[in-house]
Amino acid sequence: MILFRLLCFLLFPTLLFNNFARGLDLPMSNATENGEGISISGGDGEPVEAVVSAGSNGTPGVSLRPDGKAWDFSAHSRIEAVIANTGDHPLPVSLRVDNAGHWKNSPWSSETIRLNPGDTKTLVVFFGYSYGMKPAFALDPAAVTQLLFFTTGSKEARSFSILSVSATGAPGETPDQWNRRSGTVPEGGVLFDLTTQIQSARQLSSQQGASITADSPGLQLRFPGNGGAATFHSVSGGWDLRHSNHVEVAVTNDGSVPIRPGGRVNSGSGSTATVWGEPIPGGETSILVIPFASPEPWNASLEHPEGNRFISKSVSSVTFFAGESSGPVSYRVEKIIATAPPVTLPDWVGQRPPVDGDWKLTLREEFTSPTIDESIWNIYTANHWDKRSHFSKENVILSDGTIRLRFDKKEGFHNDDHSEYKTSYATGFLDTFGKWTQRYGYFETRLKLPTAPGLWPAFWMMPDRGPAAAPRWKREQTTNDGMEFDIMEFLSGWGPYRYNVAYHWDGYGKEHKHIGTSGIYFQHDKYGFITVGMLWLPGEVVYYCNGKPVGRWNSDRISSVHSILMFTHVSGGWDNTAIDDSKLPSDLEIDYVRAWQRDDLR
Repeated sequence: MILFRLLCFLLFPTLLFNNFARGLDLPMSNATENGEGISISGGDGEPVEAVVSAGSNGTPGVSLRPDGKAWDFSAHSRIEAVIANTGDHPLPVSLRVDNAGHWKNSPWSSETIRLNPGDTKTLVVFFGYSYGMKPAFALDPAAVTQLLFFTTGSKEARSFSILSVSATGAPGETPDQWNRRSGTVPEGGVLFDLTTQIQSARQLSSQQGASITADSPGLQLRFPGNGGAATFHSVSGGWDLRHSNHVEVAVTNDGSVPIRPGGRVNSGSGSTATVWGEPIPGGETSILVIPFASPEPWNASLEHPEGNRFISKSVSSVTFFAGESSGPVSYRVEKIIATAPPVTLPDWVGQRPPVDGDWKLTLREEFTSPTIDESIWNIYTANHWDKRSHFSKENVILSDGTIRLRFDKKEGFHNDDHSEYKTSYATGFLDTFGKWTQRYGYFETRLKLPTAPGLWPAFWMMPDRGPAAAPRWKREQTTNDGMEFDIMEFLSGWGPYRYNVAYHWDGYGKEHKHIGTSGIYFQHDKYGFITVGMLWLPGEVVYYCNGKPVGRWNSDRISSVHSILMFTHVSGGWDNTAIDDSKLPSDLEIDYVRAWQRDDLR
């Protein structure tokens, strides 16, 4: 697939302007203002800068039209545009790709992204798909009459830059195929060092007066003062950095005045936060660390709780900034490497909850007994999650103070019951249904995640209203103040350093509601484990990973129903890779499970 994509890039390099490959070459006459309240500048080798005036109405935008009657993009599947929010306020930006025809027939394909101040994102429109990449008007890519970038009117002045626009992708490629692909794994995690052969026209770009060149040892970056950005791009297809959780950049200050460089890592779906390094004195070298993880916990209480949209499997570029300065700034980048060092956990992890209070330990399972404690744990239940695995006692393995739920290629009957169905894969299961519940408190486990592709382990909680609410499906309903808490949901196809958190409520039918994020990036400890937890209070939930909050929700809808603990280790999921039988068996290893409670929360 990587070779195929590379050939497509070489054979079909249609550029409207800048395709990460060279400076803007669209004549300014091809970009025009569309609607009232907008002014544009740039072009002729620079990004198109758009300023939306305060008090504007309608949908002010920028129109790009071909020199002739239409563009022929039949050799491609989509348009990709890199957009930067250069203003001080959030704004949505839409791209509409038009065919000729009456507007009532909606003869276009369109998508929208939302950018916070300082964000740079890639806006992708597939021909024949719109708004959420769903099938829509059957756009003819051989007869595109306009590309229209637009936003909404606003009380505040807003601005954005169109950094690049390209027609790309093999003809017929679907959004689903595109979403599942990944880039090239860099050898040793090295994206750039002093031995890297640079294709300057394709890999280096800059904006707002900055420059980036490869004419000295490393990458030479120059900035006019405050402002400007310089970007180092992948040659083609992007980098697959799933086996990393941050990027380290060796920066040398080749001037005499201290500098404070900044940087972020970009993917097709979004970017990391911009990180600023410590001041570097003249002539010295320092390491700028850019984590994939968000600096602040994902907050479901926000109006637009998108979460971290950065995707490590398809990284397109690294962008650098100068930092505050009273004059011009220059520095050299000598190495860019993706890596994943171990994390050191705070002392309180495993010993107490993360907040003060009169907490008492209500569950302490260390898995040191020779047999499973059946007063707490069930190992059999219905498998609602995949159609290929069965639960077996043989795949729940106690050893060396841990318990392993083993996913393996092994025929057997579900729940070890010959009257049940038979599958070709076996796995283990644990839950506390009918044996242990708690409402509110702090819940924590230490895990080592499986490494084989296609697996879907999770640590989560479900309501249990007790025997009086039987049957089981009524006891576990997420209606009537109940809720599913997904504390850690891992798709192994994402790589070893990313997982999902979520909430589900109001059942699983047409009234079903949910909110979550798939952008929780993390580090393992030196033994390869992670520690995840959930603080559950009335009207508030905080998710933790390795002692740091990674998700938060304050809402009256937070569950108030006693709930059970669950560990599942099945296959599949909504965005996973295929199972590779040669990599099995693969274990979800659980070191401990602990829970705390305060008397006032019982």
